[in-house]
Amino acid sequence: MNKILLIIQREFLTRVQKKSFLIATILVPLIFPAIIGGLAYIAIREEQSAKAETVQVLDESKLFAFQSGKRFTFVPLDMPLDQAKKVYNETKDFALLYIPKIDINKPEGVAIYTKENPSIEKVGDLENSIEMQIHDLKLKEYNIDEATLKSLRPKVNLKQYSLSETGEEKSSNSGILYVLGFGLGILIYMFVLIYGIQIMQGVIDEKTSKVVEVIVSSVKPFQLMLGKIIGIASVGLLQFTIWIILISVLSSGTLAYFGLKMPQKQMMEQVTKQMENNPEMKESIAQQNSQVAELLGNLNELPLMKIALVFVFYFLGGYLLYGALFAAVGSAVDSQQEAQQFQFPVTIPLLIGYMGLFMFILRDPHGSASFWLSVIPFTSPVAMVGRIAFGVPDWQLALSIVLLIGGFLLTTWIAGRIYRVGILMSGTKVSYKVLAKWFMMKG
Repeated sequence: MNKILLIIQREFLTRVQKKSFLIATILVPLIFPAIIGGLAYIAIREEQSAKAETVQVLDESKLFAFQSGKRFTFVPLDMPLDQAKKVYNETKDFALLYIPKIDINKPEGVAIYTKENPSIEKVGDLENSIEMQIHDLKLKEYNIDEATLKSLRPKVNLKQYSLSETGEEKSSNSGILYVLGFGLGILIYMFVLIYGIQIMQGVIDEKTSKVVEVIVSSVKPFQLMLGKIIGIASVGLLQFTIWIILISVLSSGTLAYFGLKMPQKQMMEQVTKQMENNPEMKESIAQQNSQVAELLGNLNELPLMKIALVFVFYFLGGYLLYGALFAAVGSAVDSQQEAQQFQFPVTIPLLIGYMGLFMFILRDPHGSASFWLSVIPFTSPVAMVGRIAFGVPDWQLALSIVLLIGGFLLTTWIAGRIYRVGILMSGTKVSYKVLAKWFMMKG
């Protein structure tokens, strides 16, 4: 055990004391604020210097009235289409919008002519403007005012409650559960993949530098592998924690520097201005505030401590399981290029768990596919954290935990048998047949 702790200490200190670790740990959090700051600066400059695009409008139906704004300046034309095209080509205007005589119940033939391919956003804005006017024309045709139309479409907000076997009611919200499951699943997928590859690269580097031949003279290969996995995991957790803290602090500071505010503050200011300009919105704003309070209440109803503990367990369990496999791959090859043929099969189950998160778990967290994905050790790290917020029966969680522990022990044993031989082999052409031979060798 002492030898394993020494290996862990060596792996941790070797990486933490490297300039590359310090640079990556500091630069990565700086990159995000720098990107945010750069984009914010560009956005501010573009907004200040932006000019409205000129759109020539040939409306043969005489039904539409376009109002110029910050985005577009509309110039009406009254001439045949062929002549309008010639006039448009002689200008630097953005587009020529052509509206033939149309039936508002079946608007066809509307076209836009441009010199360059326009963005989907600009085309969408013009389409929305036309659709809104057709909507208003239809209301007038059927003698329906906007207020009457809104009253015919009442909004229904289903209040969700989870009912326990004892009859206890707890409020819930599927949207919050979806976002929580999505975020936690993605974090585990990224962490396991990134740091698993780091383990493999670390083993390859030591093997090619012959350092490992000195190390294994005093410790068993299995102890070396286990110490390396846990040591790199410690580095990853430390780096991950520093990133979260620095990114949060620096991003807020960057937004404040450019005179911008966090999204929630911007929303509050916009709401306040709208209330001042339109007193009729007070009731709507009060309803929105009530919904926000309800969302916060639903969040407080979640077993956050249980979710956090489950996340940490699968965070580490998934890393240890895949870390052993990546270490075995690293011990069997002499370069990153050779590792690719074995790396992809290792990551396939992890990729299945990632895709299953969107295809099954977030859509139906209690379905049979979601159940099996969350108990099979190779997919459970991503799948179970995606399910846990929705409420997982204790027996399913216990089964998944036991199987994940068993899966880690099994993969560590298998990887250890390959590692003990492969770590001392150099220049050998490795195939799956060779790996099987190493696995069957008696120690």
